[in-house]
Amino acid sequence: MLHPAMRCHRLALGLGFCLLVGTALCALWLCVKNWLPFSYVPYYLPCPEIFNMKLQYKGEKPFQPVAPSPYPQPKLLEQRPTELLTLTPWLAPIISEGTFNPELLQHIYQPLNLTIGLTAFAVGKYTDFVQRFLESAERFFMHGYRVHYYIFTDDPKAIPRVPLGPGRLLSVIPIRERSSWEEVSMRQMETVSQHIAERAHREVDYLFCLSVDMAFRNPWGPETLGDLVAAIHPGYYAVPRHQFPYERRHVSTAFVADSEGDFYYGGAVFGGRVGRVYEFTRGCHMAILADKANGIMAAWQEESHLNRRFISHKPSKVLSPEYLWDDRKPRPSSLKLIRFSTVDD
Repeated sequence: MLHPAMRCHRLALGLGFCLLVGTALCALWLCVKNWLPFSYVPYYLPCPEIFNMKLQYKGEKPFQPVAPSPYPQPKLLEQRPTELLTLTPWLAPIISEGTFNPELLQHIYQPLNLTIGLTAFAVGKYTDFVQRFLESAERFFMHGYRVHYYIFTDDPKAIPRVPLGPGRLLSVIPIRERSSWEEVSMRQMETVSQHIAERAHREVDYLFCLSVDMAFRNPWGPETLGDLVAAIHPGYYAVPRHQFPYERRHVSTAFVADSEGDFYYGGAVFGGRVGRVYEFTRGCHMAILADKANGIMAAWQEESHLNRRFISHKPSKVLSPEYLWDDRKPRPSSLKLIRFSTVDD
């Protein structure tokens, strides 16, 4: 039989050894956890819990939306009729000709070896716009950078093979044919977020989502890169926010009160870092699903949800209407040039 003093000594040694092993295991787990890659989780969960889910990145705190509070509407032509506002109230730059130095930005961004993704939907007769869209992009979009075009279409054979420059790729991605353009529009946020989760997050650093029935007219470069990027709609840049075509029905998740809103953003242009675009499109899709469950379609489909989300999740960079213009409108003196605009049918 062991002496009591010997028993206490062995017990102390055992406890010390267990403590040492536990500390080592904790340290090992923290090291492994910090080195785990980011994860993008596709979501196909037809249950109410999905509306409370948020994508979590390893080592990154969840993003908190801006709390709503009343403040005066920022006006793009606030200073002079011929001069555009250059900074939002939340200190996001508003990009237009003359607000940046292209050579300096090229010098900063070129060494980063970035790949820029560009998505567009070509469904039905919209396949007719693809050639002009891609040819203009090859001429003006992100010169000197690797670019990956993603064209979503219900008719892959109708997509022309446009000659591409070095480091520029085209992926034609088949999607299911939809019964109406409204359904196609409502599914775009879902399709983009699913594509990022499954593929694009491994292939690009930034991703822009653009309308295919438009064309590039002048250089579009790294001045547009940012965490989350929105473009001011050309039809509403000079009107008070109570005239914006927001969804005004309280029953919709896209509802915006008369006292809310900064700018009215166009659904034809948005983008940012690929992870932020994933979160943004996923959030919009969740809101669309919630409306659908209640038998509601927002006034301007995904554009209504895009504007609602940009109110609570402020863009870090805003593009002036020179990056989203309607050629049926005369160009005002406040816009020095047009970079991306509509094309004739």
